[in-house]
Parts: sequence; C-alpha cells; structure tokens
Amino acid sequence: MSDDLALTEAEQSAGIVRCDACPVLCRIRPGRAGACDRYANENGKLVRVDPLVLLAKPDLARVAFVEGQTNWNGELGKGEGAFVTGIGATTTYPDYKPAPFIVSSKHDGVDMVTVVTEGIFSYCGVKVKIDTDRYLGPEQAAVRVKGEAVGHVTTAEYGSQMLSLGGVHHLTGGSKKEGVVTCDALLALCNGEAVELSIDGGSTVVVQSEQPPIVNGQREERMRVGCGSAAIGMFAPQWKDHVDEVIVVDDHITGVLTEHQGGRFLDMKPAGIRVRGRRSTPGRYFQVAEPGLGWGGTNVSDPLEIIEKIDPQQAWPGLRLLMVSTTGEHSGWFELDKDLKPQPAPMPVPVRKVVERIAENCEPALCTVLFMAGAGGSLRAGVTENPVRLTRSVRQTLTKVTLGGAPAYIWPGGGITLMVDVAEMPRNSFGYVPTPALVAPIEFTLRADDYAALGGYMSRAVSLEDVLRGHRVRVEGDKD
Repeated sequence: MSDDLALTEAEQSAGIVRCDACPVLCRIRPGRAGACDRYANENGKLVRVDPLVLLAKPDLARVAFVEGQTNWNGELGKGEGAFVTGIGATTTYPDYKPAPFIVSSKHDGVDMVTVVTEGIFSYCGVKVKIDTDRYLGPEQAAVRVKGEAVGHVTTAEYGSQMLSLGGVHHLTGGSKKEGVVTCDALLALCNGEAVELSIDGGSTVVVQSEQPPIVNGQREERMRVGCGSAAIGMFAPQWKDHVDEVIVVDDHITGVLTEHQGGRFLDMKPAGIRVRGRRSTPGRYFQVAEPGLGWGGTNVSDPLEIIEKIDPQQAWPGLRLLMVSTTGEHSGWFELDKDLKPQPAPMPVPVRKVVERIAENCEPALCTVLFMAGAGGSLRAGVTENPVRLTRSVRQTLTKVTLGGAPAYIWPGGGITLMVDVAEMPRNSFGYVPTPALVAPIEFTLRADDYAALGGYMSRAVSLEDVLRGHRVRVEGDKD
C-alpha cells in the first residue's frame, strides 16, 4: 500500500481499518460503518454490513438456465437451485482485481459460470414512465427535487409522460448539493421509495415504482383508453341509436363522432357541431385547448368551451350530445334547445353504460422506474483480463446480464448500456457511494468454456456450496 493510503501507527493501534471498495477510501473505526453504510469495522476486520442475497427460485426471476435443480427448498448447503446475485456481494471497484464472486454451477450437465459484483455507476440515471393525461410540464423542462435540478421532461407517449432523471452531469457536473440531491433521489426511486418531483412551468408529482402517480396532490386512478379518435373507433357502434353526436375531449386528438370515419361507417347524420382547434382529418382535431389538469388532459373544466359553432343548417332542437374524456372520468349529457344551445340533461342509462365501459377499459395508472447505466470502465476488468471480450460476448448473447437476478435490456451499439425495471429486482437492491454514485448489483452468466475463452478468471471460480459455507447470506423467494 502506498504511503498516502497506509494507516498510521496510531490508526492501526486504534483498530482503524481502511476500506478500498470505492475511491473514497474510508478509514473506519471499530464498531463504525463507512460513509456509504455498506462496509463496517467489526473487531478490526472490514466486513460487508448486508448479507449476500440468493434467489431461491431463479426460474421465476427469468434466469432459468442457471437454476440447477428446481426443487431446492431454501436449505443452505443444498443450494443447487440458488442464483447468487450481486446484492451484498461487495465490490472491487476500480477493478484492479477479480470480481468478489465467480460462481460455478451446472445446468442440464453444462458447466456454467456467474460473475457477481456490485458496480459503482456514475454514468447512470432512471427513466420514469408516468401513466397520466395530466399536464406535468413542457418538454425539456427541468425536474427538481428540493430545488435542485435532477433531470428533465422528455416525450409524451401514449397515455404516459416520460422523465429522464440523473445522469453523470447532474451527479458530478454541477454543484456538490446538486450531486447529493440527485444521488439521493435516484437511490430512493431505485429502491422503491416515493420521491416528490417539481417540474418547472408545470406540476408537482409524487413518483414511486408500481404505484399510481400523485399529480398536484391528486392520485391518478387510470390511464386513458386511447386518444379521442381511438375512443370513437372503439365505442362508436355502442353509441349508435343512443346519441346524435359524441365529442371525446383529449389534449392530443379530440374526436367528433359524426365527422369521424367510425360515424360515417355507421351512416350517422352530420350534427353540425364544430369544435375548436386544428382539424387533422375528418373527426380528428388537434389543439382544442391548452394542456392542463382538466378534461382529457386539457385545461378545460367546462367541455362546452371547446365548441366553436353549431351549424343551424345541420343541427336541430333536441339533438343529443355526449361529451366525455378519454378516461371516462369526466362526462356530460346535453340536449340542444330551440335556439340550438346545449342544455344539461340526465344521461340515459345505455349511454352511461358506455361511459362506464370506457373507464373499465382503462388500465390502472402506475409509475415505472427503469434504472439505466453504462457498465463499462473497469467493471469489466473484474470479469476478464481482456475487457472488450466481455462486451463482445454480451453483444453476441453468449453472456446474459442480470441485475439482482432481473433481466437487463442491453441497448444496441457500443459498450454495455443496460436498462432494467427496478420492480423486478429485490427491494433495496441499490446502494450509493458519496462520490456521488449509485451502487447496483450486476451478474454476468455464461458457459464455463465461453468464460475461459474470453480470458476469465477461471482459477478464482468457486462452487455455490463454498459461497454458502464462507459468507452470510439471505434467501429471496420469487416476487409472489
């Protein structure tokens, strides 16, 4: 150990130990933990605070090809069916030495190897999918936590709004406070906790994996069945004979039944009700209102506001008009009086049933948190002496990449850029180091002969029994 890293005689006498698990290089006193709370000094020995996590049913964790015997009941010492995850494995970052665990196993008579470690990721973030039609904020707007920018709004997808949070520039490229707040927010989201986000020029939203978003204090219940045009297409036959016109209010595409191809197919009579906005194709209108928290993701609280004119040459007294949102959350029934003015009236039961069916066909609104990172740099050196061969092996699908046993999506192109749904991982799989960066479990599984061919550390491979014998472990069952 170099002089600047060596402990002084006084420190040694005091029982202090040096942790080299990350570049912070904590000096840890007896009975204390390091800055990340992941390593501690136990009677003068550096130990991992949390146990190593094994999956008891890896077939259900979608890594079946390394499961071994499927009838393992969780009894330690007979772990043929166990899969060693990177959770609690410790790290060797920067990887000037092999990964903490290189575990050999058999599957259908084939020798397999799983290389297990906890990676330290500065180049990481989360992509958040929020199921809502509510207006969250303009694209590219900053997303903040405790006043610090931690990401930005990206595109709106079908019934959902996407956010991009974290990334190396927020973690290390700004102020120290920005980095700390970003790291804390990412850690909480990845570990399944709720985080309140505020969006410049928009809303506040509470995000938590697999939970409904809470927008400006209002809990979302459902995501839309489709755009206004799609709703027309889906339910037009059920409205026929019960309505004269239907307007499905939507921030993206508002649908008008009798103009729409669906209404024409049913030979419905034109009603002469023209809505505001830019007509795209017959019965489909863009920009009928500004985005907001009202009907169909617009800022409209009174749906009649979007009616631009009613043509007396086509409309008639008594005309039956349904106005409804894309989730069925808002609906109104109107009849035209003798002056062709829409007047509220009780909604007929058959029409009410179709409105309820719109709601029935809406999926529950949820937040999805995807951890995304670049598994590059020295992490690969903990797997093989020739790191590029690991990248090629992953690209050729000879090596399967998992995080906490959950399958990772590998992006095309260079490097190992991965993405995983944190909901598929055991709870509290993530940690951090105060550089700041996230710590995530990662496993590389491949045939033993392929591992040897890419220059792997075959001499360091141990059996699962060796792992169980020498380390404190925790067994995780399937998610159900």
